[in-house]
Amino acid sequence: MKSDIENFLNYLTVEKGFSQNTIEAYRNDLTQLQAFYESDAAERHIIPAWDNFSRQTMISYMLNLKERNYAVTTVARKVAAAKSFFSFMGAEGKLREDPTENISSPKVGKSLPDTLSISQVKQLIDQTAKLATPDTKRDRAMLELLYASGMRVSELVSLNVGDVDIAGCFVRCFGKGSKERMVPIYPQAAKMVDEYIKEVRPLWVHRDTERALFLNQRGERLTRQGLWQILKNYAKDAGLDKQVTPHTLRHSFATHMLSGGADLRAVQELLGHANISTTQIYTHLTSEHVRRTYDKAHPRAKQS
Repeated sequence: MKSDIENFLNYLTVEKGFSQNTIEAYRNDLTQLQAFYESDAAERHIIPAWDNFSRQTMISYMLNLKERNYAVTTVARKVAAAKSFFSFMGAEGKLREDPTENISSPKVGKSLPDTLSISQVKQLIDQTAKLATPDTKRDRAMLELLYASGMRVSELVSLNVGDVDIAGCFVRCFGKGSKERMVPIYPQAAKMVDEYIKEVRPLWVHRDTERALFLNQRGERLTRQGLWQILKNYAKDAGLDKQVTPHTLRHSFATHMLSGGADLRAVQELLGHANISTTQIYTHLTSEHVRRTYDKAHPRAKQS
């Protein structure tokens, strides 16, 4: 059970880019949840396993937190941690059903995702063009593709060679629940991927049966951790004064698309969001752009 928690924390670190403090908070919350469950299971003489964790157990856990006089915000955080964990376990195919589904908790403010400006994205990607090595050609193809499509890091490392239509400038992604979507990409991204496939991938691939698009030098499919480390190095070289993760490029893609006039429903489809409410968070990030446009365009905006 502990290993499942660690896998989830690794996912939050690599794909979501959570800070170390946040990761430790999640670890404490989920360790507390595990301890409660194991104690409860011992009393009921059953073997504890996440797939046996029931809705009633979750409710009992929440009542226990309230009985121990935890603040509402703390209870909300612990419930949110549990919901995120069980959602992850479901996506990984380790649960038959989510025991936290339709369980509500006190609402707290949702922080906005961190993004890069358009110039910062260019600054980041330009780092890959300073040296013409097999590594940098692969890295440029990956970063261009991430920013061109807004796909999740897990979707990118799961790509196979046949998932990219170079001529048509499309990429086929398989999102949560293996839901397939076709995402257009700009020609420069398609060009960089094409160069990587023709010039770099043949140098590293060891098996004719290997289908993975992005490989490491050992000829193995690149991992989420590997991509995250690559991106961290380029962000450092670019002198960006913020934490940059693969998910930062996804957030930046969504924000820049909306700022450029894209329809919210279209962005939802591109990102593979099941609910429009998930996409709506990015509308808050474009408010500054809207304000600047308004102040510049409206004839009476500068009048006091």
